[in-house]
Amino acid sequence: MREIDASLITNTVKNLLIKANKILPNDLVECIGCSKIAEDNETAKSILCDLESNIDAAKELDIPVCQDTGMAVIFAEVGQDVHIVGGSFEDAVNKGVSLGYTDGLLRKSVVRDPFYDRVNTNDNTPAIIHTRIVDGDKIKITAAPKGFGSENMSKLRMFTPSAKREDIINYIVDVVKTAGSNPCPPVVIGVGIGGDFEYSAVLAKKALCRPVSQKNKIEFYREMESEILEKINSLDIGPQGFGGKTTALSVNIETYPTHIAGLPVAVNVGCHVTRHASEEI
Repeated sequence: MREIDASLITNTVKNLLIKANKILPNDLVECIGCSKIAEDNETAKSILCDLESNIDAAKELDIPVCQDTGMAVIFAEVGQDVHIVGGSFEDAVNKGVSLGYTDGLLRKSVVRDPFYDRVNTNDNTPAIIHTRIVDGDKIKITAAPKGFGSENMSKLRMFTPSAKREDIINYIVDVVKTAGSNPCPPVVIGVGIGGDFEYSAVLAKKALCRPVSQKNKIEFYREMESEILEKINSLDIGPQGFGGKTTALSVNIETYPTHIAGLPVAVNVGCHVTRHASEEI
């Protein structure tokens, strides 16, 4: 049994949230650069140049890439041979969120009640926490601050098992078409297929944390990702909605077994600032 102090979890969450908000994953930045080179539309090319400049400025000035520094989403894989001392796991995570957004001077956007009393919590807590117990004596934490301009464009649909491949593809493409310029394209599309109602959405969120350079291991879904991306980029929405062939940077599909009577499909839209950072402790 390995003991991990709750303070280490707190500091890890704090640092990951600050890092994720200021520095985008390298493969996402490279994807934007490659899209700029391939873009035929001069307006689209210019906007992609501006996005690159913004990313560079954030790094140089040590400030967030986007003013919406998101709601903190935490994926944690906790080894079953870990004993957390000095406090509870969830308290440690939320303390890390509070310190990250306060000390990191990140915008605090969480309200304490969703409907009747929308009063700001003033430290961006509580986080959305997804925890899995896994083998080993380590804890892997992935922080994914999620802005709501793109989150608001996300959708979930319960298909029946009679749905065909093209039905699923057309639904995902239509979600992006309906979103238009609202999620600040070029977007990253996370798709969750399977599980049940709520788990398909978790899968879609998890898909956004997968590197855009890493495609699905199963050929069937890898081909779906490629076809969906091609269809989305033919919509001519383009960067920031001004036209062009760079509406999406990547489509990532994650799947899970499901019931014989169902076929849940969730689409989580991420903007060009699809942020995530991970660390193992």
